[in-house]
Amino acid sequence: MTTVTEICKRAKAASVEMAKRTAEAKNTALCRMANALEANTEKILAANRADVEAATHRGVKAALLDRLALDQRKIQNMAKGLREVSALPDPIGTIINTWTRPNGLIISQVRVPLGVVGIIYESRPDVTSDAAGICIKSGNAVILRGGSDALNSNVTIGEVLRDALAGTSMPPDAVQVVESADRKFAEELMRMREYIDVLIPRGGADLIKTVVETSHIPVIETGTGNCHIYVEEDADLEKATPIVINAKCQRPGTCNAAEKLLVHSKIAERYVPVVIAALRAQGVEVRGDEETRRIVPDVKSANERDWYTEYLDLIIAVKVVKDLDEAIAHINKYGSHHSDSILTADFDKAMRFIREIDSAAVYWNASTRFTDGNQFGLGAEIGISTQKLHARGPMSVQHLTTTKYVILGNGQIRK
Repeated sequence: MTTVTEICKRAKAASVEMAKRTAEAKNTALCRMANALEANTEKILAANRADVEAATHRGVKAALLDRLALDQRKIQNMAKGLREVSALPDPIGTIINTWTRPNGLIISQVRVPLGVVGIIYESRPDVTSDAAGICIKSGNAVILRGGSDALNSNVTIGEVLRDALAGTSMPPDAVQVVESADRKFAEELMRMREYIDVLIPRGGADLIKTVVETSHIPVIETGTGNCHIYVEEDADLEKATPIVINAKCQRPGTCNAAEKLLVHSKIAERYVPVVIAALRAQGVEVRGDEETRRIVPDVKSANERDWYTEYLDLIIAVKVVKDLDEAIAHINKYGSHHSDSILTADFDKAMRFIREIDSAAVYWNASTRFTDGNQFGLGAEIGISTQKLHARGPMSVQHLTTTKYVILGNGQIRK
């Protein structure tokens, strides 16, 4: 098995070559990668079946199996994602700003690749394709270390993508998958500051916490999704319930699924029973605070830990709040700064919620499920950043760049 050091050395060398490639060359490679995924669908599905069977045997919950399992449609979507990335504007070489100094120096700030991007992630094999595509488009090399659940799938997808690159002007080592789920490989990867320019963890709270606390490499922190929906007293309740159901139930194992529902006290008596009945009809387990349980007595009690928890399952916690102030305070205390939504007919309340909620994506009268690179029109994403440095929210090709200053002179010297 190739060592982590060797993988990193190859990625570093590939990143130097990637920085030289034209937009046309990168786009051609991305389209070949997409074609290769479709041509190797059966090979990828066979590897994925082995992963799903092993995860099922271990008792992995259904919502997480949904993230792990691939089918023909998902592979077609992976290929579509690569083609969509190829159609995006190339960020490399873009002049962000330019100005002339009194001494005649012309100074420009220009986008350039980050270099080598390391990604440590869990469960979702489609991340392997999405991340590779975004890194190729942005002129970077990428090292992918997935979780044990999807090891066969990730390695197979990586092989398919590398074989596709081998038929282009791109260095195949621009995409590398660590072929071991042994934790020591991840730990070693996190020490490779000499070779890796940035590390992106993508997964549950424990994974992200471990990477942030252990890594010697700068980390772009993608956050867990303890997402909230707050229903104000003047909300359109006919629209509110479908929004809540969509946010919780469409894909409960994703980071942008709603995990908490807050309801204004003035409508709680009439709305809480309605929305709980609708949630239960979708198979959702409902937990609640004392007031929620007073209104619907058979609701399971929510404890302090519940308010912090990202369930990634058909579970939701409901709380009755006295007003907008309490809703904002609750979300900012317990939320994960990912995606939160207010349902209201009042413009001023909505604007206050948008200003004061400290999250990467804040919604007015819409489901949190839209926090996604494709849904935002950015193309495939590499993750949802919940930190405040460098990038925040869905990260696509432009977010995997940095800048350098280019200074043009004609003999100036500093006095």
